[in-house]
Amino acid sequence: MKNIKYLIIFCLCYSPLNIKAQTQFPLYENGIVPGAILTNILNDTLHGKSWLTGNDTTIIKARTIMPTLTVFRPDAGKNNGIAVLICSGGSYRNVADVQEGIPAAKKLSENGITAFVLHYRVPRSDLMENKTTGPFQDVQKALQFVRENAEKYQLDKNRIGIMGFSAGGHLVSSICTHPGDIYINNPKHTNLRPDFMVLVYPVISFADSLTHQLSRQNLIGPDITPELVAKYSNELHVDANTPPTYITSAIDDDIVKVQNSLLFYAALEQAKVPSNIFLYTKGGHGFGINNHTAEQQWIDPCLQWIIKGTWKMAIQ
Repeated sequence: MKNIKYLIIFCLCYSPLNIKAQTQFPLYENGIVPGAILTNILNDTLHGKSWLTGNDTTIIKARTIMPTLTVFRPDAGKNNGIAVLICSGGSYRNVADVQEGIPAAKKLSENGITAFVLHYRVPRSDLMENKTTGPFQDVQKALQFVRENAEKYQLDKNRIGIMGFSAGGHLVSSICTHPGDIYINNPKHTNLRPDFMVLVYPVISFADSLTHQLSRQNLIGPDITPELVAKYSNELHVDANTPPTYITSAIDDDIVKVQNSLLFYAALEQAKVPSNIFLYTKGGHGFGINNHTAEQQWIDPCLQWIIKGTWKMAIQ
C-alpha cells in the first residue's frame, strides 16, 4: 500500500501530462524547492522515504509543497507568440485551478496564446521556512522559466503577461507593484516584470475595511502589523512602472469587495498606466471566465486587449 501511495504522488506531481498539447512538470528542477522545510521531495519519494507522516494527507501535502507548471500550447499554426502565466485563487489556502486557471488557459490557447498554469505553494509555516515568500518565489521562478524558454515555445519575450484570480490577483499584483523584491536566484538577470497584467475579482488591499480577511490571515498572519498591512496593500504601490492592467469584478461581490478593483484602477489612472476595467452589476465572486448572470463575458474584450497589443501601443 505504501508503494502504491508513492507511485500516486509521483504521477500527480512529477510525471508529464500530455493531453492536447498540455504538459505538466515540476517548477523546480530535481525537486529542490527553495525555503522548503522538506527540501528534496522528489528524491525522497523516489527512494521510498516517508518524508511526511505517511498518513492519508501525504498526496495532498505533496501537491501543496511541490509547485508545478502546466503548459497549454495553441494548435499548430495558431501560436501568436504571446504567453500568459495564470495564478488561480483560493484565499492563499488552496489553488483553484479547476475552477479558474484551467478554463482560462484553455480559452487563451484556443486564441493562439500559450498559457502556463502555475500551481503555486500556499503559505504553510509547517512546510516552508518563511511562509510569506513561498508563493512569490514560485511566481518569479515561473516568469523566469517562461522568458528563458521563449524560443522553445516560440514566444515573443516582450509579450509575456500574467493573470491572477482573487487571492491569485493579490499575488500577481504584489509581484507587479514590488519589482525590487527578488525572491529567487537570477544569474542571467532575466526580466521578472510581466509585460501586462490581468486581474480577476482580485484581492488588492490588506486594509481592515477592504481586505479579504482569510487571504490576509493566511499570508501574513497571525502577527498582522501596520507595516505588513501597508506593504501588501498594493493600491499604495502603483507607479509609472506598474505593467498595463486589465481588471474585472462584480459590483455585488460580497467576498472580495469591488472597491479593491476600483482603488487599484484609480491608482493606475493616477500613475498614467494603461488600464481597462470591466465591471458586472451581478456575478458575485468566483465566476472564473464565465459569469452566468451576464451575456457579455469579460474574457472576450480582454483577449482583444491582449492580442491587439492595445496595452503595448499605449506605452510606446
